[in-house]
This record gives sequence, C-alpha cells and structure tokens, in this order.
Amino acid sequence: MFTVKNEFTLTESRETLVVGIFEKTTSFEGLLGEVNTALGDTLASLVKEGDVSAKKGAISKIHTLGKLETKRIYFVGLGKENDYNFEVVRSAFGKLVKAAQKAKVESLDIALDSFITDKVESVDVAHALGEAAPLATYKFADYKQKSNEPAKELSAITVFTNGDQVEVEAALTVGFAYGTGTNSARTLVNTPGNMLTATDLANYAVELAGTYNLEYEVLEKAEMEKLGMGALLAVNKGSVEPPKMIVLKYQGKEEWTDVIGLIGKGITYDSGGYSIKPKDGLVGMKSDMGGAAAVLGAMEIIGQLKPEQNVVAVIPATDNMISGEAFKPDDVITSMSGKTIEILNTDAEGRLALADAVTYAKQHGANYLVDVATLTGGVIVALGNKITGAMTNNEELFEKLLEASNEVGEMIWRLPITDYVKERVRKSNVADMNNSPGRDGHAIFAGAFIGEFVENTPWVHLDIAGTATTSAEYDLGPAGATGVMSRTLAAFVERFGEEE
Repeated sequence: MFTVKNEFTLTESRETLVVGIFEKTTSFEGLLGEVNTALGDTLASLVKEGDVSAKKGAISKIHTLGKLETKRIYFVGLGKENDYNFEVVRSAFGKLVKAAQKAKVESLDIALDSFITDKVESVDVAHALGEAAPLATYKFADYKQKSNEPAKELSAITVFTNGDQVEVEAALTVGFAYGTGTNSARTLVNTPGNMLTATDLANYAVELAGTYNLEYEVLEKAEMEKLGMGALLAVNKGSVEPPKMIVLKYQGKEEWTDVIGLIGKGITYDSGGYSIKPKDGLVGMKSDMGGAAAVLGAMEIIGQLKPEQNVVAVIPATDNMISGEAFKPDDVITSMSGKTIEILNTDAEGRLALADAVTYAKQHGANYLVDVATLTGGVIVALGNKITGAMTNNEELFEKLLEASNEVGEMIWRLPITDYVKERVRKSNVADMNNSPGRDGHAIFAGAFIGEFVENTPWVHLDIAGTATTSAEYDLGPAGATGVMSRTLAAFVERFGEEE
C-alpha cells in the first residue's frame, strides 16, 4: 500500500497531493510556498475565506484548474502547532483517508514533511499514517447481496520525505501492522455467533499460528475434563458446541523465561444462561469474545513485528446457553486450581472461564498476566463507553501497561481491590468463593474474583465491556467493533523489556 520516495516535484503528474497546514501560518514557505506560487498567490485568500481550513481535523479539497500537474490538493488542518501531537496527526490522517475513500480516490501522494514539527518527528508521522490508513478505511464484509460492479478503493499511498527513507518505511510498516491487527480483532467481534463458534475461533487461531510460525495447542473437552477445568466446563454445559481452550506461544528469546501471559475471554455468545438477559440485552452478545479478539489481534501484530519477548496467549472459548444440562444458580463447581465456586449468577460466566485460563497460563510458564474481557455492565456505569476499566495487584506492571495504553491512545482507568471486596468474593457457606457478590461494585467484584486465581503472579485485569464496540462512526473507524486493546497489548509486549 505504501511507497516512500525522497525526490518530490510539483511538475510530476498525479491524481492528488496531500499537504498539512497549521493554524496562524503567517507565511507560506517550502512546499506550501511553491503551491501558493503555482496557484497565483491565492492560498492566503483561500485560507482567509475558509475554502482551505487549518483547523484541527479539517479536510479541504481544491481543484488546481490546470495550474499544477496535480489535479486536486487535499489540505489537512493540523490546528495550533503548540497543541500538535501523535494523536492529532493520526486522527487527521483518519479523516483524510475517509474523505479520499468517499471520493473514490484510488491513490494519494502525501508530502510527509509538511506534517513534521520539533515535537512530532517523521517516524511518528509515518507510524500515524500507517496505522490510520487501515483503521479508518475498515469495512466489515457483511452478508448483504453484493453488486457485481467493482468498488473503487484507496489502494496506493506514496509518501514523499526528505527524511531517512528506511526509517520512514519501517515506521509505516509498524503502524500498518498495528492497524491491520486491530482490524482483524474487529472482524472477529463483528462476526455473528452462529458463524464464529468456539471451534471457528480455534481454527482461526491455528491459521494465525501457521501464518506467523507460532506454537499452538487446542484442548478438547475430554482433555479439559482430565485437567479438571470445571469452571470453563460449567459454562459450556448448556451448549451443543464443544468448548476449546486455545493456546498460542510466541518465543522471542532463546529461553522460555520472563513470559507474558495474555488471557482473552472467548464467550462466543452469551445468553446469560438461566440468569437470562433481558431481550434487549441479548442483542450484541456476539461481541462477548472481544477479549479473545483483542488477544488474537495483538498476537497478529506481535507475529509481524517479532519483538524480543516471550508471550503465551490463552483463550477459553465457549458459548453460554440454556438447556436441561446447563449449570444453574446454587450449583457448586470445582475450578482447575482446586478452588470451589458457588454459582449465584450464571450470567457471571466470563470470570469462570478466565479462572481456568489464568491457571492454565501459569502452567505454561506465564510470569506476568494480563486478562482482557467484556466482563461487566458495571464498568460501563462507572466509566462510560470510552474508558477501559483496569485492576491490578502489581504497581510496576500496571504502570507499564498504562504507558502502552497512553502511547496508542486507548485510555484505561484503575479501579481498586480492597480487603472488603476480597471478603465479599470469598463469602459462601458451601464453597471457597461465590461468583457474584452483588450489583454494587459489580465490575470490581468481577476483577477481584479473577485475582483469586492469579494469586501472587503480577497481573492486570482489563474490562472492555464499554469500549469493545461503538454505536457511532469515528475518525479511526466505523460503528461496530473497535478492536480495543489489541494495540495496547502489542505495544506493552514490544516495550516490556526496554530499559527505564
């Protein structure tokens, strides 16, 4: 999709040229000066009259009317230079490629240096472009009848820069990997539950392993029974679909040590079981495997970029259905760890699946754990739809993950685990703990429940129930699945071993 060139001239014939412009530009220098001269010194008046806007995120398109070999110029508003940063330019590129896609533009020539400042270097701009291009143009291949007419799509972006060509190409490649990995996660979440069963999810993971030379393991129901995975198996009891425990391993070091465990909730559809959801709550529950999708998206990015870090991904996969064999409130089950659980709510099933997955990840040598799950409606009540809830038992690990989330622009906010919360989770007359202490503090209870199985292993819990999907189009994507946390997890793994 990307080509990088050092030589640039306005006399070259091209479909489009893209130039960045800041607010309060008092004089047009460099490329802007050349464009202004070629247009007969009209750029200042175009800006003054609003035909070209330098406001943050504004996309202005003008036709050159034969005054240049370029037919059209897209001016990308970057706002005030003092407020300019990576997120601003990535968002701007998202709006640019959306506008180009809508106009059925098939190629863009981008003057990369017009987006560079002292604070935002060429590699930052290139990464932002590489990431924004696939994210903003993502479309889910739906199941509507299709026209035979081939659609025109943005397929070629040429980047012109005076900077180091190799470094810019590398940054574009990294950004593109982040974008495409996230899009893969989006597609998984957007896929209907009848087309993405636990078996389908396992097959996808195996294909991913083959593409990126990852080790893999898929446990079947009989193997889970031998290993005593009673928590995951309880969730599966009402289903006609067999459960899968999916494991992917990426080894970036010579020895299998210092291993990060990424755990993703893979409930491919959640009816709530006998604690059935209301009818409106059932719609959208195909997205309850958003944590698994985030982990698989991250593993795709990791597989492409090959960081020097060891990673094991563990995904407990099943649906949560109702039948004569389904588990029910008042049941007592035994998890893989040996801890017993009193079931008070069958709709609190994700934490059960994650309990066995966490235990299994530790058996695979995970020294650090990060679990990702569309776990609770309570986190939406607490934090809304733009912020992922987080919990931890280790300050240093949390700070590393927080830094990664800030780097990629996926906000997380920490919730507490107190002795009172632990006591509520452990309260049961018949078992070691219960799976649903109450609606008050629901998101916190869910995370603390998982923490009981993590024990002393450094761990961060991420509840993406509010952020896994969006109801509205935004700069970096359409309505639907967001692929949230794929990039955060990948950046976390990439940066994990770096010196402070």
